[in-house]
Order: sequence, then structure tokens, then C-alpha cells
Amino acid sequence: MPQSKNTGSTWGSDLPAGLVVFLVALPLCLGIATASGASPLAGIIAGAIGGILVGAISKSPLSVSGPAAGLVAIVLTALKDLNGSYQAFQVALIIAGMLQIVLGLLRLGAIANFVPNSVIKGMLAGIGVVIILKQIPHALGWDKEYEGDFGFISKFGNTFT
Repeated sequence: MPQSKNTGSTWGSDLPAGLVVFLVALPLCLGIATASGASPLAGIIAGAIGGILVGAISKSPLSVSGPAAGLVAIVLTALKDLNGSYQAFQVALIIAGMLQIVLGLLRLGAIANFVPNSVIKGMLAGIGVVIILKQIPHALGWDKEYEGDFGFISKFGNTFT
């Protein structure tokens, strides 16, 4: 009889799977942390929690948790709004995490169904367009600097111009 819930008996397979997710996501975790203005160590810790810990405590047999590049703008803006206070940002993250746990325990995940699919696809498409536009100068050799300009607005206008 198959198990319907993860009762901890799958720890032997969850740990190596979570470790693989962590190692695969590690470069992106480091890049997102650096782009967000946080320390690379924060990216490593976030990747370990997302890959290993979440996989171990999740009750889903197909759960994968990892970094999302779209969060860079949110983290960067939050750090700027908090006057660069990394400690205040960490407090905000802990509060947000506790809120998510409470919502999960109350089984209120269905609230996400009220966000239209087109909104999610539009946000992801917008992120993709900006990434593609930022790569055009590199692809055509127009960039004067190796890393290029990471901001949306530069001395030449914005990414679209």
C-alpha cells in the first residue's frame, strides 16, 4: 500500500535529492544574492534551506524548491526601502515565513487560485524580455564593459531604448 504522506521514512532518498537540488541551484543562489546586494553566504544559506531542508520537511513526493531570479528586484527594493539594513530585511523574511507557515497550516493555499494565470505568465514574460534585451549588446559586441550595465535605467536611457 503506497504512502500518501511523507512520514520521514523517505529521508534516505530525500536527503540526496535535496543535496542535488542545492548543488544545481548553488550558482543561481550566489548570483541572486550578489545581484540583490546581499552577501554570497546568504545565497548559500538560502539554497541549503530551499534545497535540503524544504525537501526534507515537505510532505510532497515531487517537491522542488529553489531560487527564482525574479526575486532579485523584490529583494533589492526591500533592502533599499529598509535603508540597506540587512538585519531589518531578515526580520521581514522571518515574519513572512511565519505567515506562510500559518497560512499553510490553515490550508489557505487555494487563495493562490485567485491570481489569474495571465498575471503570472505576464510577469514571467516581462522578466524574460528584460533578460533578453540585456543580452543583445553582449551578443552583438556593443558592450564596452565585460559585465555590462545591470540596471534597467542607464546613462543611455532604459533597457528598451
